[in-house]
Amino acid sequence: MKRRIFTPEHDAFRETVRTFLAKEVLPHHAQWEKDGIVDRAAWRAAGRQGLLGLAVPEEYGGGGNDDFRYAAVMHEEFARAGATGLAIGLHNDIIGPYLTSLATDEQKRRWLPGFCTGEIITAIAMTEPGAGSDLQGIRTTADDRGDHWVLNGSKTFISNGILADLVIVVARTSPEGGAHGLSLLVVERGAEGFERGRNLDKIGQKAQDTAELFFNDVKVPKENLLGELNGGFVHLMTNLAQERMAIAVAGVASAEHLLEITTDYVKGREAFGRPLARLQHIRFEIAEIATECAVARTFLDRCIEDHTGGELDAVHASMAKWWATELQKRVADRCLQLHGGYGYMAEYPVARAYTDGRIQTIYGGTTEIMKEIIGRSLLS
Repeated sequence: MKRRIFTPEHDAFRETVRTFLAKEVLPHHAQWEKDGIVDRAAWRAAGRQGLLGLAVPEEYGGGGNDDFRYAAVMHEEFARAGATGLAIGLHNDIIGPYLTSLATDEQKRRWLPGFCTGEIITAIAMTEPGAGSDLQGIRTTADDRGDHWVLNGSKTFISNGILADLVIVVARTSPEGGAHGLSLLVVERGAEGFERGRNLDKIGQKAQDTAELFFNDVKVPKENLLGELNGGFVHLMTNLAQERMAIAVAGVASAEHLLEITTDYVKGREAFGRPLARLQHIRFEIAEIATECAVARTFLDRCIEDHTGGELDAVHASMAKWWATELQKRVADRCLQLHGGYGYMAEYPVARAYTDGRIQTIYGGTTEIMKEIIGRSLLS
């Protein structure tokens, strides 16, 4: 089906992203996977190309355009390229909104120009060893010492954790229990007592640095409070819909790409004296995957339209996230099977997609959390 959500301007931007990937990312990605981290030069290249801070106001060096469809184009092209190392989506679409909507004018002048050039790489630190999806379990604390906060605690599974120059830390600033009393504090590179642990060894997305972070009596200036004091939970909930949409967009794009490469593979691979594509079972498998992708694409494009227009609610974002990522996981498994033994070889894109995509049903809120949000909205 012909997609109807993009304009010629979006199509031109897609070509820009593809050119950037071909020149600045794909030739280096294998080395980044060996190194476990992306070269910072790639971030600066993205800044020069205008791919960072798309929604940041022009006065701070950004694109000044909050049309989510441009972000969707980037997520789709990065997913199709298998370029999981350079976490521009995290930077632009997850962390960016916190800075543009919550930062003071002084904070914006301090952080946003570097955010847009790639000189400042960002991360957000929510997850703790004992608190994943449950924000109520956060134990990292920030004690008020008059002109500064003293931050203590640890975080884990933090994307961009090694490279990050600016980390938004979710900490408890009030002893009040539950989700109340959480605030967002910005910790900058070089802060005394801020230490990075090991670059975690994941089964996929090897080029994307994911780290443990430790905060030992870190002095955080009062002017580094982001948003309202004790308003962290509300701030987090406000931005989660876009995070989940970004993950969903990548999920469907990845599934569609896997369908394309697997279709080509079964046309050329022979078994029992004829191409695999002539076997009825293979045709049925491809037909089922194609249909599931088409149905998911139709729903997701509607969600993209609604989000662009400011009309998407948390429930439909949750639907998109769990459905798209479970589809991605299912399609990766089936396509690997159709590749036979070659599908298990790391040099084949389908094998990398299988391991790289497995995290999609976990981060940004697990499938189970998404279903809980949807069920609660229907049954409460």
